[in-house]
Amino acid sequence: MGRRNEDAALATRTSRAKFPAEDTVRWRVLEKGKLHIGYRKRLTGTAGLWLARSYVGDGKYSKTTIGTADDFEPADGLKILDFYQAQQAAIAMAKARHKQPKSPAGPLTVAMLADDYLRHLEAAGSKSVADAERRIGAHILPHFGHRKADSLTTAELNAWRDAMANSPPRLRTAKGQPQRYRAGPMTSDQRRARRSSTNRCVAILRSILNLGFRAGRLNDDLQWRRLKKLPKAEAARKDHLSIEEARRLVNAADAASGFRDLVRAALATGCRFGELARLTVGDFQRGRIVVRVSKTGKSRDVRLQPDAIAFFSQLCAGRKPDETMLRRADGGPWKEASQTRPMRAACIAAGLKPVGIHALRHSWASQAVMGGLPMVMVAQALGHSTTRMTEAHYAHLVASFEDEMFARHAPKFGETPPETNVVPIEKGAKR
Repeated sequence: MGRRNEDAALATRTSRAKFPAEDTVRWRVLEKGKLHIGYRKRLTGTAGLWLARSYVGDGKYSKTTIGTADDFEPADGLKILDFYQAQQAAIAMAKARHKQPKSPAGPLTVAMLADDYLRHLEAAGSKSVADAERRIGAHILPHFGHRKADSLTTAELNAWRDAMANSPPRLRTAKGQPQRYRAGPMTSDQRRARRSSTNRCVAILRSILNLGFRAGRLNDDLQWRRLKKLPKAEAARKDHLSIEEARRLVNAADAASGFRDLVRAALATGCRFGELARLTVGDFQRGRIVVRVSKTGKSRDVRLQPDAIAFFSQLCAGRKPDETMLRRADGGPWKEASQTRPMRAACIAAGLKPVGIHALRHSWASQAVMGGLPMVMVAQALGHSTTRMTEAHYAHLVASFEDEMFARHAPKFGETPPETNVVPIEKGAKR
């Protein structure tokens, strides 16, 4: 394959799927001699990675992982990127690095420490390098990049944090154009999401400064130690279905198209849509579902209830291990765009307020928590690396479960109300 054709093949997931698994990076020139974008797929059946390579002088290049390619899951613009998004990220990273001082001479600036921090993440093999670099370039360097790191004050850090939280969400903006923002007042969910995004930037800035402090390059950490995250940034999930509603949805889902099987699989496993769409028949084994490629890049086994085991056993019976497990009527796999209308139609037919298919994952998690499944097991089933995110979304459901369990199982000694002539006054009654 010629270099020009090979470069063009990076642009589509269909072409990239034909690449063999190898350690070699396939580079494409963005700016001759200065900036390249690359793609590498080390293992068959796993998503490839986007990389950026920029010239830093003396015949040397700096190589950075940008994010995961959208080989299996739809691009989200953050961790999973399509070809266009990967190019834009590479360009943005190169610009951010270009603005940073190239020599340690002179005052120690936040930009210098930010560069050290990114190199530290790269050396540690962190998966958050690309996200951190984008946030640093968009929210930290424009405000503090030129500042001496030891001159920052708690007051200005708090002002920066609050201004970011109150600003409207950013919109994708063409190269060279002023940054665009979403118009109109923010909803409560948008405000919460903005606070959550702000808290991530706060955590990155504190990590940048803490790294310098631990290295002995800063003598005092008091000013940014006082910088706290915003409260109420994590919202409890509310878009879950009750058991009765879930059964109605299954019955209303179109069976002929294969959509009913997709709904049942989602409710039985709590898996993400992309994980379900990639399942093969061979991924059902030992009474469990094996998720080989997840959003985090890690594989996991999903335990199943006996009814779910019976469902998957019937679904996979007599089929080849490499066949797509959940298929549409035409035999093809489910795509993000192909499930939206069937999901909406099923909700309407079931008499439910329309929700997205991701709500089925939340429904599984919510019912598991309310059923008494330990939070750590729920986190493992969902593919969360820790219970922190799981607790942020579902811990509010534990209280009602605990109240019920306490009422059912706490010791009872036949207590009776004491004998008295005093009669409680009913609320609203006249004295």
